[in-house]
Amino acid sequence: MEDTMAEKRILSMPYWCVGNPVGDPFGPGVMDRVNPIEVTDILCDAKRNGLIDCTSAHDDDLVPWDHSHPEDDLHQKSDVYKTLKSIKEKLDRAGVKFNTIGCSLHGDPVFRNGGVANPDPRVRVLATQKVMRALRIGSFFEAAHFTYWVARDGFETQFAVPWDRAFTYIRDALNIARRYAEEKKLSFRGMTIEHKPNEPRGEMFLPTVGHSIGLIQYLEDPSFWGVNPEVLQHDQMAGLTSVAAVGFALSLGKLFFLHIGNQKPNQFDNDNPPMIGMDGVKELVSILWLVNKYRWEGLVEFDNHMLRTDTAPGERNKMALRHEYIALAVDAYRTLEAKANDLLKDRKIAADQAKLWDSHADIASVLSSGDTSKIASIKVDYDAVVQQPLRIGELDLQVNKRIFGM
Repeated sequence: MEDTMAEKRILSMPYWCVGNPVGDPFGPGVMDRVNPIEVTDILCDAKRNGLIDCTSAHDDDLVPWDHSHPEDDLHQKSDVYKTLKSIKEKLDRAGVKFNTIGCSLHGDPVFRNGGVANPDPRVRVLATQKVMRALRIGSFFEAAHFTYWVARDGFETQFAVPWDRAFTYIRDALNIARRYAEEKKLSFRGMTIEHKPNEPRGEMFLPTVGHSIGLIQYLEDPSFWGVNPEVLQHDQMAGLTSVAAVGFALSLGKLFFLHIGNQKPNQFDNDNPPMIGMDGVKELVSILWLVNKYRWEGLVEFDNHMLRTDTAPGERNKMALRHEYIALAVDAYRTLEAKANDLLKDRKIAADQAKLWDSHADIASVLSSGDTSKIASIKVDYDAVVQQPLRIGELDLQVNKRIFGM
């Protein structure tokens, strides 16, 4: 229990969190917008203040996309290149590393019926060209990962989907992304899939971590691909538990990094900061306890935004409130992390867990050997097993009391 891998994890704060003016389907953004250079300045200040270590972005968070100039990032006289260079210089001076680049395939109306899984091959070409550009941009910043978020690759009506081809389109696109990065010798050490059950589409093609890892097994190089679950939002939108998603990915060696926020189960994507909202404290503590207990080495990246109530328009607010948001999100995360580490060091909890997990090591050894004849010969005292209470409620009460500081 003592040898946790990360008392304090590396934290990443993405451009899309900081730049968000916090609109919703019923009203536009409340805060004045900030340009990518201003977001960069905010992130650099957060690094200098010891709050974060890394950042991430979608391509569109950094520079606009012009479909008629798909390689504008390569031309040093272009406005796109000059903006990217200016951002990189600022990040480098502050020591802000780049964790991941994503490609925005949800904002432009041409992708309204999907990006890489769109039935129209013309749209898939545009999407693939945009992904290649995003990969180049990410490598310009020495990004460690590229992330495919399923975005608008989904459906509202069952009969509008070419089911025999939809997942082939996704596989082809992901294979092209990895192959392109390899051919161009780009910076990526891995790529990930971020699942989501719905929103912005009524249904998504990769709604769970299991769907994502299942698809990865059919890619050209499965070892290069992993997942980055968004906890708690994406699983708990569908009434699932994020701790199971994280545990599953971790057990298969596919958990490359974590996105973190907060979510009330069975609602729209709340995207609240950690600990902020009506639910989620115990779930988030349990996830951080889990990854530390099993010595996972990845980083944690925020994927949330301010409460709309806590924003305000005006030039004075547009920078100050975003600074406050980063401080609040980091404070919330560090509070959860500290509590998770306290639970790991609790001897009573560890002893109660051992009673559930570590009994009858001789029998467990035979089972793990897979020797069918030895397994068949084991004599189990059925009455002793069936009459033994497990006392999981007692264990859980101890956890809850520690979370409450009792």
